[in-house]
Amino acid sequence: MRPLIVIRHVPKIDFMRWHLLGFAFSILLTALTIGLFVTKGLNYGIDFVGGTLIEAKTQGPADLAGMRAKLDSLHLGEASLQQFGAPDDVLIRLPQQPGGDAAQQKAIEAARDALGQGIDYRRVEVVGPSVGSELIQAGVLATVLALGAILIYIWFRFEWQFGVGATIATLHDVVTTVGLFAIFQLEFNLTTLAAILTIAGYSINDTVVIYDRVRESMRKYRTMSFRDLINLALNETLSRTILTVSTVALAVLSLLLFGGEVLKGFSIAMLWGIVIGTYSSLFIAAPILYYVQPNRRAVTKESAGTPAPGAERASR
Repeated sequence: MRPLIVIRHVPKIDFMRWHLLGFAFSILLTALTIGLFVTKGLNYGIDFVGGTLIEAKTQGPADLAGMRAKLDSLHLGEASLQQFGAPDDVLIRLPQQPGGDAAQQKAIEAARDALGQGIDYRRVEVVGPSVGSELIQAGVLATVLALGAILIYIWFRFEWQFGVGATIATLHDVVTTVGLFAIFQLEFNLTTLAAILTIAGYSINDTVVIYDRVRESMRKYRTMSFRDLINLALNETLSRTILTVSTVALAVLSLLLFGGEVLKGFSIAMLWGIVIGTYSSLFIAAPILYYVQPNRRAVTKESAGTPAPGAERASR
């Protein structure tokens, strides 16, 4: 197969030479993520913990210190003010108030009165604590079901050995993305969760392309060592990988720079996911095949038109 124009000739990079270093780095990164998640936790947005989000536009550059002092005088809890986009755009977060929806609305009115005239309130969102708890449960369930569906797809698409590598690589990408938000205490909200699900899909797509090339090489080069087969597949798909990463990164970078505060968490998660997803495909998903090698005889028979993959597995 002719390589894409990005790389005119198939390179001969020895990816497998570095796979043990990749394993060690991934284990360290995953352990750090789990440790930070347990000890430090995530900076949950109002989607999950409840509260009020106000997007305001001031007349002229916003005086964040003055606005914060006015809100603190109301004793509504620790208010968070953040400038985004233009100097006159401010994002205000008020904590959940005891007393239900009526108390939340009262807090919003008090905040508006304290900040005074001349402020354009473009968006006000109120999320109750019970809704936040339900969203956490629904988000976790959605993530688990998505990963389960990916595992089932890989199981039927390839031999079970391929499923092991794909599942470990996808879990690695999801866990380390959560770790990124734990390390830097970035706000973790519903858009971030959507980004994590997108990252899982991106990662598995990249892995499937490489696995397809590995299986094709197994049929073409029946006596080639498995280590060389993996290196060949990675090098032959490298041009496609570079094109995919570049185009997706440009699109996500545009969202980060021009999408506003609402899409900031999504964009950061996606940029990290592109990098870690590509890395895991090259240095985790593919090298794992070296240790749980598929049945080369079964793949060869399949290419010759003998038993289908499901029938072959059932007969073993």
